[in-house]
Amino acid sequence: MIDLLPKKDKAIIVGIALKSNTLNFQNNLDELAQLCESAGGIVVGVTHQKLEKINPATYIGTGKVEELRQLKDQTGANLIIIDAKLSGIQQRNLNMQIGIPVIDRSQLIIDIFATRAQTREGKLQVELAQLKDQLPRLIGEAIAGLSKQAGGIGTRGPGETKLETDRRRVQERIEQVKKELEGVRKSRALHRHRRSQVRVSTIALVGYTNSGKSTLLNALTNAKVLSEDKLFATLDPTTRKLFLPSGRKVVLTDTVGFINQLPHHLVEAFKATFEEISEAQLILHIHDASHPQQKEHSEVVNNLLKEIGAENKAVLHVYNKIDLLTNQRSTNIHRLVPFVNVSAKTGQGLDELINAIENEFNKMTNLVDLYLPASDPSLVFKLSRDGNIISQEQGDHVNHVKVKLSEDALQRWSKYL
Repeated sequence: MIDLLPKKDKAIIVGIALKSNTLNFQNNLDELAQLCESAGGIVVGVTHQKLEKINPATYIGTGKVEELRQLKDQTGANLIIIDAKLSGIQQRNLNMQIGIPVIDRSQLIIDIFATRAQTREGKLQVELAQLKDQLPRLIGEAIAGLSKQAGGIGTRGPGETKLETDRRRVQERIEQVKKELEGVRKSRALHRHRRSQVRVSTIALVGYTNSGKSTLLNALTNAKVLSEDKLFATLDPTTRKLFLPSGRKVVLTDTVGFINQLPHHLVEAFKATFEEISEAQLILHIHDASHPQQKEHSEVVNNLLKEIGAENKAVLHVYNKIDLLTNQRSTNIHRLVPFVNVSAKTGQGLDELINAIENEFNKMTNLVDLYLPASDPSLVFKLSRDGNIISQEQGDHVNHVKVKLSEDALQRWSKYL
């Protein structure tokens, strides 16, 4: 019988800690193993090294290279993943000395993105990141060495065939993808403009990967977005509408998950997607309250929000997966305010979350009295699309309306104050 199932890469993962910075070393190594599994690989060996300084030729020490060669033979591994950023020369030397492909953390993350991208936009963004990451690695034999890999972890995705060409061809492709993504950016901007024309409030869901953003979106809007318990289960952004208790319609966008040491090329390539965050009126920062590194993950997300220019946005912190908390863990959570505790899986706290969202939008509005001419009753209808009408008194000549308006809307209706 012929086995038609794809064979999984057997990987040895290598944790790296410079002696000047050993903070969270074990956590990073554990996350690297999760990333490998998310890419479809099997971890068959784990090792690590604390370095005084980086070896210019191989990054790791010569003794560790020999250990990896022996470990490869013992485990039958066909891939090495190093938790560092390798140069083209270092990667080429390691490939040759160990005898199997060697990739770094950046390539692993980009590979996962390549397998998750479904839309044209997502595929273009991943291709751009992959090309920019691989361009400096195209050194001599490295070109041939990379092109001969048989589509395993670190080599997949829409950009791989372009890496077999020379630098000039790759650079030309980079420029072409940039132009196509610029068209995507303009299309997104047009959609945002249309939403602003119909006065729809926007919310962006952000968080560390696997914090439960997609599960929460499904729970709030019945979006039916894929949600799995693994890193980067979803990649392409999904937008759904939600009606708040007051009747206000809001639009929620689930964005790509963040992760520690997210490759800069990915941040740059996903600029069009991240604009959904920076242009949103409210950010829901989703935290995995059950994760032991929840505080560190929160800091990673906050730093990336600064990098994309969204640090001054209104933020509501949502502490998800509270159904998994022990009493001791619950008291040790580092909570930022304002916050809501929820379980997207069980539904606990979702009503409180919806009310908290309503409150956040109410903070952005002003309660004002408007005096509209009774001769034009359509004005009340138009006003209801712009704000939340609290009460109205109809007179013979003037309709007195109490309404909550945003600053932008208030400017449009200021002549009726």
